[in-house]
Amino acid sequence: MTSPLPPTRFRWLWWLLAYASLGLGIVGIVVPGLPTVPFVLLSAFAAARGSQRLHARLLAHRRFGPMIVDWQTQGAVSRRSKWLATGTMSLCAVIMFFTAPQWWMAAIGTAIMTVVATWLWCRPEPRH
Repeated sequence: MTSPLPPTRFRWLWWLLAYASLGLGIVGIVVPGLPTVPFVLLSAFAAARGSQRLHARLLAHRRFGPMIVDWQTQGAVSRRSKWLATGTMSLCAVIMFFTAPQWWMAAIGTAIMTVVATWLWCRPEPRH
């Protein structure tokens, strides 16, 4: 069991951020274009500072727990997650080019996703 969180006047803000970002992550499971993983990682980060119970539940989660531990201990992202994220961003880029009112709007979104994908592929893979 982890040690109790130190009392702090901002603990409730961390708690609020943890639950709000977890909620957005859950919504992201079913809403295309809304990411799940970054919100779950943010939730774990905030929960470590504001909700010991939520942090423990996230770490024990069957699907998200190992990913959170890899990120917290090694800053690592699995190859499967990298491919999934890159594929999703590519699909979103194609959709943007077909639906954006102006081509430059889709180009800006695609450029941002390209930067994110590049950063993601520069992250190490978990050592197990």
